[in-house]
Amino acid sequence: MRVLMVASELFPLVKTGGLADVVGALPRALSRRGHDVRVLVPGYRGVLEAAESPGPPVSLGDPLGVGPTEIIPAKLPGSDTRVYVLRCPSLYDRQGGPYVDPNGHDWGDNHLRFALLARAATIIAVAGAPLGWAPQVVHAHDWQAGLLPAYLQLWGRTRPATVMTVHNLHFAGRFHPALTSAVGLPQSLFSVNGAELYGVMSYLKAGLYFADRITTVSPTYAGEIQTDAHGEGLQGLLSARAPHLHGIINGIDDEVWNPATDPALPAPYDANQIAGKAQAKRELQEKLGMRVDPSIPMFGLVSRLTGQKGIDLVLGNLPLVIDSGAQLVVLGSGAAAYELALSEARRHHPQQIGFYRGYHEPLSHKVMAGSDFVLVPSRFEPCGLTQMYAQRYGSLPIVRHTGGLADTVTDSWAVPSVGTGFSFVDPTNWALGNAMWRGLQTYGTPRYDELQQRAMHRDFGWGPSAKRYEQVYVDALVGPVHLV
Repeated sequence: MRVLMVASELFPLVKTGGLADVVGALPRALSRRGHDVRVLVPGYRGVLEAAESPGPPVSLGDPLGVGPTEIIPAKLPGSDTRVYVLRCPSLYDRQGGPYVDPNGHDWGDNHLRFALLARAATIIAVAGAPLGWAPQVVHAHDWQAGLLPAYLQLWGRTRPATVMTVHNLHFAGRFHPALTSAVGLPQSLFSVNGAELYGVMSYLKAGLYFADRITTVSPTYAGEIQTDAHGEGLQGLLSARAPHLHGIINGIDDEVWNPATDPALPAPYDANQIAGKAQAKRELQEKLGMRVDPSIPMFGLVSRLTGQKGIDLVLGNLPLVIDSGAQLVVLGSGAAAYELALSEARRHHPQQIGFYRGYHEPLSHKVMAGSDFVLVPSRFEPCGLTQMYAQRYGSLPIVRHTGGLADTVTDSWAVPSVGTGFSFVDPTNWALGNAMWRGLQTYGTPRYDELQQRAMHRDFGWGPSAKRYEQVYVDALVGPVHLV
């Protein structure tokens, strides 16, 4: 099949979270199954410089009245994955992140920036596309590509099948209804049977309504988002579309995340030769100015510092870390209050607390390798990749039993014969602390070694999930949704 993926992030060209990792790895897994997969990504500043083998630009004219727009064919670095970089200087060539300005505020024209992404994908997708290649399936990722199924439905001609993947329902791409016409949508689409969501225009709602098939990133999350507790106001629509909704667990790129070949680590290691893991911990302790002693139990955390991620629960358990003589390493940024609290903890306990504000890709690999336990205490987590990285690197995950965390981590006390980590149910300080305490009880014992070996032998590669996506594509092709 010919598949066009459309996303706002793509590792290693641009990344703010797990979406980029998924969109970087899934096309390769599908290509190994014989499919022709290409990815459309916005041409933020620096993206073209990072891409390989850029070809001559292909003009798309001015599809939204925001300035000249063109497609630059290229390839992902070190990969055969074909990439289409969407270049529109007036929208993308600026300092700041993909979604926010240098001051951390949402770009005021995000409605145009991501409507253009969907509109460009529509132009590529329809018969006679200027690139000389048209997909049979268009796969839109998250709200930033949410208008794509709507645009294609409105095209009124033969169109490719559409698949919409929800990576996090909390982010629905909400905009003022007055902007409907500015992004080329008829006012009739601002309705319950379209893009309207409680009085605002939602790009994600449009995608969920018009797509032939919907996927989300774990089986448990697929059920959770049909409930009032996790549905974000979309539970009714998602329940109505349940026959076309599939929960497919994300995989990890087991070439990028492999301790036996990881260039970020001081020494390679695997389940059979584990000594390099102690070297990774020593290097991490040295880098962050902590007490250097590989025998000290270390908790690691790589995350956005938000309430959703349960950072307050981690802060609530700092006394447990300090009093037990353990160490905590945190890599991330987010809410100023959490950053300040971690900075203060670091100042008062520099030998036990390490904090790196921001994101640093090689350092994230070092944290996975150097830690003995990796904390993922999210209040909700559609899938999560960190807990899978942790197990591959021999660091036992401590997670809340929700979403993809429930699908990928089995509590070693509840099910001792197959457990690979520790989980808790209630989002409270006590519940997380209990799980951390249980982890510490195993540290340095044969039981810890047993769990570590079991974790490292788990297969979180993309092969099985790519096969399931393949079936969703086939279903969408043979059974498209016909809307009245």
